Amino acid sequence: MQVVSKCRLFNFHLFSIFPQSIKLNSLPKIPISQTPNPKNHHFCIHASASRTFKSSSATSAEASASILAKKVLFMPPGVEPEDITEDMILPGSNIVVGPYAGDAKIKEVEFVKSSNRPKDCPKDERPEFAMLGRSNVGKSSLINALVKKKEVALTSKKPGKTQLINHFLVNKSWYIVDLPGYGFANASEAARMDWSSFTKGYFLNRDTLVSVLLLIDASVPPQKIDLDCANWLGRNKIPITFVFTKCDKMKGGKAKRPDQNIRDFQELIRQNYKHQPPWIMTSSVSGLGRDELLLHMSQLRNYWNNE
Repeated sequence: MQVVSKCRLFNFHLFSIFPQSIKLNSLPKIPISQTPNPKNHHFCIHASASRTFKSSSATSAEASASILAKKVLFMPPGVEPEDITEDMILPGSNIVVGPYAGDAKIKEVEFVKSSNRPKDCPKDERPEFAMLGRSNVGKSSLINALVKKKEVALTSKKPGKTQLINHFLVNKSWYIVDLPGYGFANASEAARMDWSSFTKGYFLNRDTLVSVLLLIDASVPPQKIDLDCANWLGRNKIPITFVFTKCDKMKGGKAKRPDQNIRDFQELIRQNYKHQPPWIMTSSVSGLGRDELLLHMSQLRNYWNNE
């Protein structure tokens, strides 16, 4: 089935050896509090490390960090470990830009249809990216920010306004799919169960799905419902990119900063993911990560189109 042979090719492994030419301080600086452990293959790189590896004189700490680094970056198709340079890593992410990255500009966008069943979705075989997240994660705001048009996606102070599978055609060549939010949507329990059922059906049967963009609110600590959703997608081998939203927000008092919440979320994800999935920091208010996310989507989309 195409969903396995094509769509799920995007569960790429990370590179096997950290290139000697790359400095650790070129990686996104998400602070990690623990000491690096060479036996923990799921550990993120230590934020304070900033040296260049030299195979002939590397210290044991550097060697340990080198082993750990192979689990950090998301390497797209067409990139070899020895070819990676600092400027190939997108800022505020773990994503390497490869040869399939192309024109990421959005020139036009149009609403196509709303569907209440996966089988009613468009059948024109264009690739698509599904936006998914908790009901108040800022999904509609991010879609509007990506396309630079207000009210393309329905925004509201009341969460749960998206109750259907909504397809938006971009540049007449690919789709952004706005899926119902999960969590504490303003709807009955029965309606929430229906949303969950048909959303899962979409993921399992949609062979034009390139990747799920799972939105995570970085302004709050990790939420169990987000982790459960991520783990369900992982178990079903659905390609995923974590898109951290509201990265411009700073909570008052003793609340953690967005980068700390991102760190905590990643530590929990490593318990169930062998490799760190691609992730990126965004803000629909400041525009943080907008261009970088579109570039990431372009290389996945272009590879999908060439397969």
